[in-house]
Amino acid sequence: MNHNKADSLRTHHGVSPVLGERVFIDTSAALIGDVLLGDDCSVWPMTVIRGDMHRIRIGARCSIQDGSVLHITHAGPYNADGWPLELGDEVTVGHKVVLHGCSIGSRVLVGIGSIVMDGAVVEDEVVIGANTLVPPGKTLHSGYLYTGSPARQVRALSAAELAYFSYSAANYVALKDSYLL
Repeated sequence: MNHNKADSLRTHHGVSPVLGERVFIDTSAALIGDVLLGDDCSVWPMTVIRGDMHRIRIGARCSIQDGSVLHITHAGPYNADGWPLELGDEVTVGHKVVLHGCSIGSRVLVGIGSIVMDGAVVEDEVVIGANTLVPPGKTLHSGYLYTGSPARQVRALSAAELAYFSYSAANYVALKDSYLL
């Protein structure tokens, strides 16, 4: 299923998305403006990654699932610097997730339907359970499962759960490769 990625890439004020090597972007997805994707990323159907008023940086081996919205907070009188959106490596973003002007570390699983708000910081190796709301400015510390609205630390992650991050990333790399054939 080979397709033209350019159908999904849109320039905003002269700035266009930049893609790493071996990236898959579904034709129904939209990447707009100052967006950088690392190698081996996948962006699935009906996803919007909109870097129109600030930058979005997504590391290598990340999977952004169907219907997700990734956006920023612009710089202005209420937030002088704004909030870019930054994801580390090996981040799996579940279906219908909203990431807005936050910082996500590496080896993170963001569960289906979750929302991570402006200025929130998710450290490396965190699981955010489905339908979790991470409020503005909250920090989720490395090595824990968080659930609820607002997000609460539930328990430490097991060794098997910590190993799952790289497994999940590799699984989505293999899947996107099958679409690139």
